[in-house]
Amino acid sequence: MKNELPQIQFESSFFQVEGIEIITLEGLMQRRESLNHFPEKPHQLEFYALAYYTAGRTKHLVDFVWHEVKANTLLYLSKGQVNAFNFKADIKGYLILFTEDYFIKQLNRLPNTEVVRLFNSHLFSPKLQIPDNSKVQNYIELLFAEFYDEKESYNKANTIDALFTVLFSKLEQLKKFQTFHIKESEKLSQFLQFKSLVEQHFTQSRNADFYADKMHMSYKHLNSICKEIIDSTAKQFIDAFIILESKRRLINSSVKSTELAFNMGFEEPTNFVKYFKKKTGLTPNMFKNTHK
Repeated sequence: MKNELPQIQFESSFFQVEGIEIITLEGLMQRRESLNHFPEKPHQLEFYALAYYTAGRTKHLVDFVWHEVKANTLLYLSKGQVNAFNFKADIKGYLILFTEDYFIKQLNRLPNTEVVRLFNSHLFSPKLQIPDNSKVQNYIELLFAEFYDEKESYNKANTIDALFTVLFSKLEQLKKFQTFHIKESEKLSQFLQFKSLVEQHFTQSRNADFYADKMHMSYKHLNSICKEIIDSTAKQFIDAFIILESKRRLINSSVKSTELAFNMGFEEPTNFVKYFKKKTGLTPNMFKNTHK
């Protein structure tokens, strides 16, 4: 097998509504042996998903961090993130899957400047604990019922789209309440610009001054932006991004750490090994071996 880390594409047998599907966690658990990947092993999503737990206790892996989950825990799973389940017999819940195209289409109905940030793991934890008195579960159950109601096929796509909008509007409201320190501001917009530049140029430079120059501001000003928005320095953000990207690529068995070093912009493989070990406590090969 070339890829140790499966790349999971969006596939749906439901053609009345294109780009979205909702399934139960217990259903996924029951048919896991018939899938083309094992859900309890790390895999990378090529679409977006919401995992909502309604019963049981377990943990769920998102980008190499295990999150404790229980009833009313919701996880935002972004395209490109590494994800793994840990099924238990008493686990129940729902998994809403949707493509990037579907999400973009729905943004016209949503407060997009805020909703997009729900899937930004650099701003927020992927985990949201829903209050017991919230109607989120009702909305998800209604979405599930409408999705599979064969008697109500007329205008089904618009109905599903509307329920999706209601659900995400409610989730954004809850997230904003729990993360009230993240404010709409010019600094937030500038941080998102910085993040985008890092994604484009991280193989060229790990130096915060490089990005400050591209944003036509001083290093000190860029640092103050990062401090306010994510409570870390610009350099810490760059390093965290590079380490996460390195981890994602390392668990692809076809990539050797020496090859990866050059791909990540390091002139010498030994420099990459030292950098990775300093940030994680493990050499790249040690990390790779722990995820075989």
